[in-house]
Amino acid sequence: MRSGKGLVLGVALVVAGLAVGAFLVTREVAPPPEATLSVSAAMRDSEANSQGFARALEPREFRFPEDHGPHPEFRTEWWYWTGNLETADGHAFGYQFTVFRSALAPRAAQRDSEWGSNQLYMVHFALSDIGGGRFHAFERFSREALGLAGAQAQPFRVWLERWEASAVGEGLFPMRLTAEAEGVTLSLTLEEGKPLVHQGNRGLSQKGPQPGDASYYYSFTRMPSRGTVTVEGRTHEVTGLSWMDREWSTSALGEGQVGWDWFAFQLSDGSELMYGQLRRTDGSVDPFSVGTFVPPQGAPVRVPRDEVRLEVLDTWHSPRGGTEYPARWRLSVPARQLSLDITPAQADQELPLSIRYWEGAVRLQGTSAGQPVTGRGYVELTGYGDTPGQVR
Repeated sequence: MRSGKGLVLGVALVVAGLAVGAFLVTREVAPPPEATLSVSAAMRDSEANSQGFARALEPREFRFPEDHGPHPEFRTEWWYWTGNLETADGHAFGYQFTVFRSALAPRAAQRDSEWGSNQLYMVHFALSDIGGGRFHAFERFSREALGLAGAQAQPFRVWLERWEASAVGEGLFPMRLTAEAEGVTLSLTLEEGKPLVHQGNRGLSQKGPQPGDASYYYSFTRMPSRGTVTVEGRTHEVTGLSWMDREWSTSALGEGQVGWDWFAFQLSDGSELMYGQLRRTDGSVDPFSVGTFVPPQGAPVRVPRDEVRLEVLDTWHSPRGGTEYPARWRLSVPARQLSLDITPAQADQELPLSIRYWEGAVRLQGTSAGQPVTGRGYVELTGYGDTPGQVR
């Protein structure tokens, strides 16, 4: 349920972008800690502006390549990639690259100016230099005008200036990711790997009890990746695995929901696991939390909340404001004979941007069906620091 990431953070980041500098054509920022907004506050602002947009009400037939492109009738959508990479001599990196589109109004106003647009784009680019013990995070905004930012289905391309994801040929794959900021550069080619996974109910991911509190959501869970990472003046040849989430929606956090813990794992036995745990303001787990297990071969399997046990084993305090995040976990799915210990590849992977959240590479060790298993993945933590009772 990247629903977690996309559904709320996508809208929240756009709201933050408007607050920080929507009057600009393009802006790359790393605001100070006092400039950050809370997820819950951002969602209260965005809910008032959702009238007139389409909503995800029931399962639909996905159409490709069209659905790889934009859906302007919905308020928000996102194209999201994370991955774990490594050099031949074992220098490890993690990366996040996320493109958000948000409509400021259901329909574009009639304007004579070519700068006029009702679409705002935002990109987050982060690199965990695990081998070097450093974390880099960048943020950029632009309106959809004069080709500065946009999305298209065929040939596939989403971009904000020179930060972009694009198809190399006529299909979606191979796909190329490129981003550069302050000497930190990512250039990757991604292959499809395993087939597309429809999340939720045939691609309808329900977030709350109200009709339309949902998104359309699909993933590519194991994409072989190769390319280069440049950091500290040195270019590294890397290979690894990436994960892509694709989602569009008009919904917001439901009543009483404050944030989520999202997990995406690629295991050494060839399986993948996604679990999104929505948290309520009292620290309890929301019943709409859900996951998906993708076996090495065969169809994905829905993992309901009551089949997952998630235990927080340690916490980490941010030096940029003291926010306490979970920092080590044990996640088990007894029905699948799966038990995993999850450890951050490095402690500080907090993005101090318009919305502050923790998102970073993790390492896995445990058992599956009685056999030892290892793996790598990504974890995202949002809404921490907004309310008390956050770690349970």
